Formats: sequence, structure tokens, C-alpha cells
Amino acid sequence: MEARKGTEVAVAIKPEETDGEKWVHDSSTDHKGRLPLRVSSGSWRASVFIIAIEFGERLSHFGLATSLVIYLTTVIHQDLKTAAKNVNYWVGVTTLMPLARWVPGRCIPRRILHRPCICCHLSVVNLYFDQYGTGCYLNKFEQGLILLALSWFIPSIKPCEGEELCHKPRCIHEVVFFLAIYLVSIGTGGHKPALQSFGADQFDDDHTEERKSKMSYFSWWSLGLCSGLLVGVTVIVYIQDRVSWGAADILLTEVMALSLVIFAAGRPFYRYRVPTGSPLTPMLWVLVEALAKKNLPYPSDPSALYEAPRSEKAEGRLLRHTGKLK
Repeated sequence: MEARKGTEVAVAIKPEETDGEKWVHDSSTDHKGRLPLRVSSGSWRASVFIIAIEFGERLSHFGLATSLVIYLTTVIHQDLKTAAKNVNYWVGVTTLMPLARWVPGRCIPRRILHRPCICCHLSVVNLYFDQYGTGCYLNKFEQGLILLALSWFIPSIKPCEGEELCHKPRCIHEVVFFLAIYLVSIGTGGHKPALQSFGADQFDDDHTEERKSKMSYFSWWSLGLCSGLLVGVTVIVYIQDRVSWGAADILLTEVMALSLVIFAAGRPFYRYRVPTGSPLTPMLWVLVEALAKKNLPYPSDPSALYEAPRSEKAEGRLLRHTGKLK
């Protein structure tokens, strides 16, 4: 009887022991806003979709960027100095776009500047698959590539009326071209600070196996990035040179469209961090409180230290109090 009772007790507490393994308790939710089930969300089953779209985005970006000077000098017939200046402007905007995206996203609370609000202003087709608005920015990238491809096949905005390149292309083609590449710039810079972090969010740091996998994730991310870059500066440039600019633009558009479809297909597997407001607010509040109480004596009992009320705590790790950095 005693052995049987012990067995029953062991069976009774087994679900409680494995509850941490079954569910993810790092303040994440699944695509329906529920607590994520570890076996069916996150980790490699989600991150492969994110690595795939990074490959497609890098391929499309470098396939376009590598030949910009050649395009401006041979198709639009700008002199080398003007072409180099325009490319530098474009590279500068692309480089600063992550900062332009970061400022409103950090200084304004996320509950105010949330993804539906961002995407309804930045995208014709709202593709917000994550809390960072990554899909929205990548959709802007795709719109730029579509516009670039159409500029070679719609008669009214083609560089010339005939099939061959002309000495003075139409002004409308130049306008459409610059509009397209700056849409690409917004898409590239807008998603850059978010996509890699979104991939890292798919791994639970409190889980031993997922923590190890997270370290490997960044290596595979770099491999996908470099592979896309390599294909972009070799295969795409070859098509631009040996086939046509229009064919290369169509290929870039198709690659990016396929990448977006792959990214959308992974939506049921993603883990989403719940927006908690601007991180600057609690940082400034801690700084003000620390300066105001810098002369108070340090209590000997850790229980006398301030701790946030349970109602204000999000599910996740709690940092322990230490004797350093008081």
C-alpha cells in the first residue's frame, strides 16, 4: 500500500514538475495571444523562417545596390560625379533609417505607437507579423522592387520608347526610379534593428537547450546574410550585365515576394514579446529615485528593499538583489 501510495503521489506531481518544460514563461505569447507551448513554437521551428527572409532581403538589397552607379551612368546618363553623389545620398538615408525608426519606437510608448498604427501609414498592404512592424517595412521594400520592375515594362514610364537605351531617358522614368530605390531604403533600414532581435526572441534564455541553440542561431543568421550578399553581387549582377536590367529587377522582386510568403508562413510558430511601454520611462524613473535617495543607509535585510507590486510585474525573470551597484 505504501509503495502504491508513493507511486500515486509521484504521478500526481509529475505534471507540475514538467510544467516549466511544457510552457514558455518569458513574457512571450503565441500568435493568438496565449501562453506559448514550447514544443510547437519558437526555437528553430520559427527562426528558420526569419533566416530565410534575411537571405532574400540581403540578396535583393545588394543585387540592387551593387550596380546603382552603373545604372545611373548608362541608363539615366548622369555623369560619374552626379551618380556617385546620388548613390551616397541613398546609402546615407539607408544607414540612418534604423535610427529614424528607433527614435519613435523608443521615445513613444508602444501601446500608442503599435504595429497597426505604424503599418496603416507606411504600407498599402499591412503585413505586420510581429510586434516590431518588421513585415510592414519589408513590404515597403517589396513595393520599391515592384515599382522598379514596372518602370521597365510599362510603356509610359520606360526609359525610352524603343527597346534600346536612349541618349536622354524620360524624366518620368527617373522620378519613378528614385521613388523606388528610396522605398527600398525605407524597407531596408526600417526592418534592420528588428528582424535579428525578433529571431533571438524565439529562444528562451531560461531553458538550457534553447539557450545553447540561441548561440548557434546568430551563426546561422550570419551565414544566411553572407549567402544572400554573395548571390546578389554575383548572379544578379551577371543578369543585369548579360541579360537586361528589367529581367534582374523581376528576379529581385520575385525573390523578395517569396521571402515575404515564407515569413508569413512562419506566423503560427513565432513567439511575440508583449509590449510593455517605452523602456526610457522606467530608466529615467530609476535614475531620479537613485539620486534622491543616494544618502539613505543600505538596509541589512534584503526584504526591506523595494520590489515592484505583483500587479505590475510581467511574467519573466526577476533579477536578484546584490551587494554591488547600489
